[in-house]
Amino acid sequence: MTGKYDHLSKNQLVELLEKRDRSKRLGLVWERDEIAADKAIDENFIACEIVPGLSEKPAPWSNLVIEGDNFDALRWLRMTLAGQVQCIYVDPPYNTGNQTWVYNDRYLDPEDRFRQSTWLEFLYRRFILARDLLAPNGVMLVSMNDEQRALLELMMDEAMPGMKLGCFVWRTRKGGYDSGNFSKDHDFVMIYCNPKFAFAGSAKQRDDFSNPDGDPRGDWTDDPLQQPKNYKQREGGVYLIRDPETDVYYPPNPNRVWSVGQKGDKKLREDSIEELLEKKLIIFKKKGEFVRYETLEELQQAIKDKTAHKFARLDLPNLADWVGKKIGVGSVRIKKFLKDRKETPNPLSSLLDGIVNEESYSFEPGKTAEGTRAIRTIFGGDAFEYPKPPSLIKKLVEQSTRPGDIVLDFFAGSATTAQAVMELNAEDGGDRRFIMVSSTEATEKEPNKNLCQEVTAERVRRLNASDDPKCAELYAPFAYLRTRKIAFEDLDYDLHPKDAWTALETLHGLPLTIYDDKAAWNMHAGEAVTLVLVDRYETALLDWLRDQSRKNVFVYAWAPGQLARELAGIEVEIRSVRDTLVRSFQQ
Repeated sequence: MTGKYDHLSKNQLVELLEKRDRSKRLGLVWERDEIAADKAIDENFIACEIVPGLSEKPAPWSNLVIEGDNFDALRWLRMTLAGQVQCIYVDPPYNTGNQTWVYNDRYLDPEDRFRQSTWLEFLYRRFILARDLLAPNGVMLVSMNDEQRALLELMMDEAMPGMKLGCFVWRTRKGGYDSGNFSKDHDFVMIYCNPKFAFAGSAKQRDDFSNPDGDPRGDWTDDPLQQPKNYKQREGGVYLIRDPETDVYYPPNPNRVWSVGQKGDKKLREDSIEELLEKKLIIFKKKGEFVRYETLEELQQAIKDKTAHKFARLDLPNLADWVGKKIGVGSVRIKKFLKDRKETPNPLSSLLDGIVNEESYSFEPGKTAEGTRAIRTIFGGDAFEYPKPPSLIKKLVEQSTRPGDIVLDFFAGSATTAQAVMELNAEDGGDRRFIMVSSTEATEKEPNKNLCQEVTAERVRRLNASDDPKCAELYAPFAYLRTRKIAFEDLDYDLHPKDAWTALETLHGLPLTIYDDKAAWNMHAGEAVTLVLVDRYETALLDWLRDQSRKNVFVYAWAPGQLARELAGIEVEIRSVRDTLVRSFQQ
């Protein structure tokens, strides 16, 4: 009888058992072959080839459109951009059974005991790769509908442990209802992030600051001068504050005494009340309104009759100080200047406007119909089904990134994310870069279909060329890449220098250029680093490199040993092309 594990070696069986022993017993369980999953990541090497005829505008290119299975593209990106992507937004397939999804025949297996196991495994393998791309302050945003949200969230908890931040809900349509008189007019955006991530939020509204007295220190507001201690807990906070302009004395609330002390107070850590008065930082309310008690007996009787000042108590330690003075009935407050405020912004709270208070930030993006209208405007027809509204993605990217950051969408589809990045850059002059990954989605019925080329990349091309005034400032050149698998044993023969050049440029944060295969060596000088790929040695190259000592030059060669001997004593980084890429790929 043939067993389920007969094809596994002893080491593989031990590894499988150890993994099962380490696995958590609480959480989502789906059918998966862990050994097959591990082997798939390093089963072969992935190269990306630039297709000049499909790239947009002349090189150099900072933006990328990658055609291929996103599992392969993510493996290549992990090799070249690990830990550098600020924002990942994806709108993965919702596993609705829609036969238009090209992966249905491979990832929705009706024979599974758990019908959605293959869908979960399909996404899990991609999310664990994407996780490694996030910067220390990076975030992953994942759209999902109500039917699959719970499963996806549990799976993402496994793929991205400890990284869950929360979830947004947004309205996809207006009106309508489903069964049970319940309207499924909403979708979700799940948020998983690294520890240093924070949404931008919004600046606090400071209408409460003004400058009615023309204070040269600028706009101010007045804050309480009290502390949450009563007159028995903090006797040092029980004293009368004199207004030097009116000679009126103000007592503290006996349940919340003064938060500042007087000169001579041994517990004083900040300015005394005398110093604050001298700096004109104290505000007296209800100026000119006061009461007076000529004798202690008069004051005590008023307290007994409940007609005395609201802050008077028989057992106050300084009650005798009240006698014969004008006792103010107003409050005492302290000036706080806007220029001294160091505040965090209002937190992003919701994608449903009007349901939160003024201390948080919310916005309501457009509905799915907005996405459809955008596609029809750009393509003149329905080139893509159910696209997300640009306003949704734009606001999420705006809240998650700063100029110069990298934004990745590895289910790019109609490239709404690329448009969002383009619009943000046009608005704030930023230089955010996008990476769009999309497959051809060719099928037996449509063998010539190429979604990446015809929709994903084409949307950006049309936005670049649009004569619509709204698109006048949109501009995003991109390199069009195509993934290619190479067996590790064939790398020395099948990894083309031009594809190695593309990987090395990306690895060093340089925009992509076209490799000159006729040159003995190629060089790309960036602002912070110079990259050199040596195909053949020349005397001119050696002479040039001898002048580059300590200039942050990285030299790659297929056989670096000879070059290292020639340049002995010269401080130039010399590396093996193959070893560098394989090591980065198999991290």
